Amino acid sequence: MRFVAKFTTMKKTIQGPVILNTISEMHRAMGIPEPEHPLISIVNFSDVAQHHDILEHGLVLNVYMIALKKDFKGKVKYGQNFYDFDEGIMSFIAPGQICYQNEPGYEPLGGSMLIFHPDYLRGYALDKNIKLFDFFSYAANEALYLSKKEEGMITGIFASIAQEYTNNIDNFSQDVIISHIELLLNYSNRFYNRQFITRKNVNNDLLTKLESILENHFNNNENAGLPTVKHLAGSLNVSASYLSDMLRTHTGQNAQQHIHNKLIEKAKEVLTTTPLSVSEIAYRLGFEYPQSFSKLFKTKTNVSPLEYRKMFN
Repeated sequence: MRFVAKFTTMKKTIQGPVILNTISEMHRAMGIPEPEHPLISIVNFSDVAQHHDILEHGLVLNVYMIALKKDFKGKVKYGQNFYDFDEGIMSFIAPGQICYQNEPGYEPLGGSMLIFHPDYLRGYALDKNIKLFDFFSYAANEALYLSKKEEGMITGIFASIAQEYTNNIDNFSQDVIISHIELLLNYSNRFYNRQFITRKNVNNDLLTKLESILENHFNNNENAGLPTVKHLAGSLNVSASYLSDMLRTHTGQNAQQHIHNKLIEKAKEVLTTTPLSVSEIAYRLGFEYPQSFSKLFKTKTNVSPLEYRKMFN
């Protein structure tokens, strides 16, 4: 009751995202007892008193969070999309990111979350290497779907971490827990790459939309500039990392390479079907300087734009 009264007061003054800097602050915001360890905790969703008034304004967590939600009924809004879940699902949040917002009226019935402060990793290689796991930079609509077997593996790692920091604190506890977190991240990395293959329908739809955006861009006679990975990812409601990973899995190219190849294809079309000069083609495709266009074209085709045109005249 004390928490509710405090929250009612805070609600009136909320102007933007609520910022939570520590594990203890997260526990208090969730209405659960103080953590057993100041820098790491595993929380069951069934113990959390959800407060949608806070979620409406967003939550900025200055800790890492790896969440496993299961037995979910209804929908969750991730980024710009809604997803229905029948299986366990994982999401990853790095310090400084704004948490997703649950659609009002829906809450996870099961599962748990691992939260740990960046300071817990200091002095370990994981402090640097954790930034290499792209799913921490993914937009929220790129959550990880799990099979029952995969869900069991993740649940087991969560349980081992909880047992270690609650029952066996000694000089080796942190080493063991860090190893478990690394194992958790490595398994998640494997599952993410599997997801690019198994969720072909979703990714094929993404590829179709990407082709349409690029085609519209290059058909625009006004100089709109070169398409960027960031702009394309934003138009597709995914992150740049996710877009590159998906394209690499399906085409063998990252997003920047894909853009360049589409650009060269369009350049070849214009070179062979119009009398436009190389400079006019360069500006039409979005290059600021014709020399940059000519250099890229020759790098990709081993001939200059004019040499390519002569091959068809």
